[in-house]
Amino acid sequence: MTGKALALLALAATVITVPADASAAACTDIPNKYNKPFSVCDDELFVFAANYKPFEGTVDANRQGTRVFDEVIGNRLRAAFPNVKIKYATWDLPIRYEDIKKAGVVPDIVIDDPRTRIDRDLEPLGWVGDLTPSLQQAGIDLGTLNKAAVELVKSRSDGGVYGVPLFIDEHLLLYNKKIFDKFRAPYPKPGMTYDEAYRLAKRLTRDDGLDHYKGYMQHPDQYLEFNQLGLYPFQPTTGEEPKPEDVKVSITGDGWKQQVESLYRFLLIPRNEFTTVNDFFKGDMSRPGHLAMAVETLSRLNMYAGHELFIEDGDEESFAESAKSVDIGVSAVPVLTAGSKAVYQPNVRAAFIPPGSAKKEQALAIVKWLVSEEGQTELSRQGVKAVLQTPGVVSSFGKSVPELAKIDTTAVYWGENAAVTNYQNTEYWDLPLWQVFRQHVLRDGMTPEQSLTVAEQQDIPAYIKAQAAAGKDW
Repeated sequence: MTGKALALLALAATVITVPADASAAACTDIPNKYNKPFSVCDDELFVFAANYKPFEGTVDANRQGTRVFDEVIGNRLRAAFPNVKIKYATWDLPIRYEDIKKAGVVPDIVIDDPRTRIDRDLEPLGWVGDLTPSLQQAGIDLGTLNKAAVELVKSRSDGGVYGVPLFIDEHLLLYNKKIFDKFRAPYPKPGMTYDEAYRLAKRLTRDDGLDHYKGYMQHPDQYLEFNQLGLYPFQPTTGEEPKPEDVKVSITGDGWKQQVESLYRFLLIPRNEFTTVNDFFKGDMSRPGHLAMAVETLSRLNMYAGHELFIEDGDEESFAESAKSVDIGVSAVPVLTAGSKAVYQPNVRAAFIPPGSAKKEQALAIVKWLVSEEGQTELSRQGVKAVLQTPGVVSSFGKSVPELAKIDTTAVYWGENAAVTNYQNTEYWDLPLWQVFRQHVLRDGMTPEQSLTVAEQQDIPAYIKAQAAAGKDW
C-alpha cells in the first residue's frame, strides 16, 4: 500500500469527539459543483491555496486535497500554533473562488501566484489591500526576503504591498546524464551561458541507430514572462490604475530583442523542434529519455526524482518506468552573458490577508512564522525553495526528501532571481506574450524583430480592447 493510501486510510479512520457540553461554533456550508460537503466554522482560521499544482496531488473521497500542504508545511504550522484551528483547502478540491464568495465566506489567508492572480482573481473579489502598516506592526520585515520576489509582489500591488512572498517554484535546467555520458559531452554547470548551451544543444541533437535525441527545450512563454533582464512590458501612465485605453506596452527595445534572439536559434536547430519541456521525463515524445536538457520548475524535479508526494495519484508506476531512462542532473538556467548570475524572475507564491478577514492578527502571526527561519527551513527541507535564504535555510534543502539525496541540488539556490523594474504607475494585464514565439516564430515563420513588433502593435492592443469589451479590467 502506498504512502498516499495509508494517509487516506488514516484520515478516514480518524474520529473526532466533542464534549457534550461544548458549544458548537457556527459553520457556513460552501456548495460546489461536485456536491461534496465543505464548510468553514467561525472558530477556524481558513487558509485557501491555488495555482501550485503539487497541492492538488492527493484527493480523498470527498474531493478534498490537504495531504500535500499538510506534509510540506501544514503539520509544522499547526504544531507552532496549537491553539489555532486551521482549516485548509486547495482550489477546486472541492471549492473554487466563486463558491467561497457566493457563500459569503472570506478566507483569512490566501496563497496564490501574485504575478497574474492579483489582478485576475483577488482584486475583483476584494481580497487584497495594502498590508504595509500591518506588516510593520506585526514585525514582518520584507527586506530579509528574496528581493526579486518582493519586487514582483509590489509590481502588482498598485503602489502598496498586497502580499508576502512565501516560496519559489524555481526554474532550473534539468539534464539527462545518460545522454551526456553516451556522447561524452560535459555536464552543464551554473553560470553556463546561452551560447554554451546552444553549442551543447547542437552537439546533442543527433541520431544513434533508431534513436533520435533532442538537445534542448525551454518553454518560450515562460522564458519571456520570467525574462532574466527584469523587463516589464508596461509603460508608466498618470496613475496606478489606468483605464484600458491608457495602458501602454513596449516589447521592441534592445533588451526584448536580445531575449528573443537568444532562444530563437535553439528553435532553428534541425530536428530539435519544440514540443514540451515535459519531454525531459514524459511528454509528447514517444519514448522517455531522449531529451538532453530542459528548463523545468523545481516541483517537477521533486516529481521526476520519485518523491511520491509530488506525483499525482495513479501516476506512480508510469513515473517509475520513465525514471529508468533518465539520470537527473540539475543546473541553473543559462545566463545571457558570461559572469552574469541572473536567473528567471521568481515563480513565487505569496500569502494574502483579505481586508474582510475576521482573524487578521492570527493570520499575520501565521504569515510571520511562515517567513521565519523556522518556517522557511521546513519548506526548504521539503524540497521547496525558500524566500528567506540564510545559510541554514539553504543548507537544509531537501533533507526530508530521501529521493533528492542522490542528486546534486546546489543549483537550486544559485544566482539571483531577476527583479522586475520600472513598474510604477502601471496596471498589469495578462498579456498574450505567447504569440511572439508560439504563433509568429513557430507557425508564421517570422523573425524575432517581426514577431515582437506585430505582438506590440497588433496582438496586445487587440487583446486589451477585447478583454475590456468583455468587462475585464485586468
